[in-house]
Amino acid sequence: MSAELSRLEDVLDKIKHGLLPQWVFASQELYQLELEKIFSKSWQFLGHESEIPNPGDFITRWIVNDPVLLLRGMQGEIKAFLNSCTHRGTMLCVEDCGNRQSFTCPYHGWTFNTNGELVGIVAGNKVYGSEMDRKEWSLRPIPRIETIHGMIFGCLDPNAPALETYLGGLKWYLDIMLGRTDKGLEVRGVPHRWIVNTNWKVSADNFGGDPYHTAMTHHSTVELGISPRDPMFASYGHQIVLENGHGINIITAAPGLKMPPYQGLPEVLWPEFERNLTVDQLKVFSETVVMVGTCFPNLSWVSPMHGTGGSDEPLTNFVNFRVWRPLGPDRIEVWSWVMIDKDAPEDFKEASYRSYIASFGPSGTLEQDDTEIWTRVVDASRGFMAFDKDIQFNNVLNYLMGLDRVQPVDDWPGPGIAYPTCYLDAISRAFYTHWVELLLKDTSNKSPIRV
Repeated sequence: MSAELSRLEDVLDKIKHGLLPQWVFASQELYQLELEKIFSKSWQFLGHESEIPNPGDFITRWIVNDPVLLLRGMQGEIKAFLNSCTHRGTMLCVEDCGNRQSFTCPYHGWTFNTNGELVGIVAGNKVYGSEMDRKEWSLRPIPRIETIHGMIFGCLDPNAPALETYLGGLKWYLDIMLGRTDKGLEVRGVPHRWIVNTNWKVSADNFGGDPYHTAMTHHSTVELGISPRDPMFASYGHQIVLENGHGINIITAAPGLKMPPYQGLPEVLWPEFERNLTVDQLKVFSETVVMVGTCFPNLSWVSPMHGTGGSDEPLTNFVNFRVWRPLGPDRIEVWSWVMIDKDAPEDFKEASYRSYIASFGPSGTLEQDDTEIWTRVVDASRGFMAFDKDIQFNNVLNYLMGLDRVQPVDDWPGPGIAYPTCYLDAISRAFYTHWVELLLKDTSNKSPIRV
């Protein structure tokens, strides 16, 4: 085994002891291995069914570097193709969204229908004749497409486990966020996109396992009266470690502080919660203030309760999903969706959307706090001391919080290993353990990475 792969085994050992070598945030070779071993094989969120409600509706998305044309067929079925013309390979559709019965390539004019079939060729009879079988030149389908609660996922690995198997216990919590009402959630507006100069693991780890950062990184919201002054406010509740690198934090109110149930959602929806959720899910949901976590590798979410309930600051709630699309070891494109219960009153939906805009998204206060910090992490991880090739500096980062000190609880009603605080590095350690195990999987015949 090469020295470089031995370094990954050393990374695995360090993670188990609550340490993470800093060079993992800046290595180009490691990033290439991530593309091969993780992103080409994992389920990736592409969009929501409410974005393509009608036959012929389409949206264009990405699975890292693979462009995807996601559409609703003329019979109402969901289809996904590589967004690349089979003639010369150019991007077939460059619009973000729309409605079409066919797609014509801007390069040579080949035309494909919503089934991906090649139905038109410019001067086809003269330049190709009958010897070319058009069926052989249909658009190439994304190997796997599955949905859950309207969420559309794609996977490039035809042998990947079923989506529900991949999600494991995380589905129980997605049921609470996405399946609590009769008609589910719908996307409000269009997904926002912006670029951040950071590593995808930094943002995925931040959302997945790091409520601890909120008191300091978002201190401006405390000064503005948006967040509580209690520095432990994001610690109350449970951190839940799930299989396959997934994790979620169920944040509750401070002991003795009474908060509205069900994240402040309108009371008119409560009967729907009772119809769609189990008794245990209802109990967890009724006490929740914020849900925040990550579905490995790069789908994260935050669902907060905003407002005081007064006439000038009504209670609002939204579910914000985001994909950290890797563009390199030090660059990501953030895709951010706002989802709100379809059955909620319209004034609540609009107020909730405005709450999102003010706090998250490219202009949101919390978003700007986070992205500046994330950029600094990678800026500080490119140098000689961070890469530590000669093992002289032992430059590792601290993931020791709660290690061997905080024990899981026995009475948590949902799946996963639940700990009695959200100020903990348990999810982060599990995330990085799963990450490095995937990188080391079946590496005997692969080219070594270099760091």
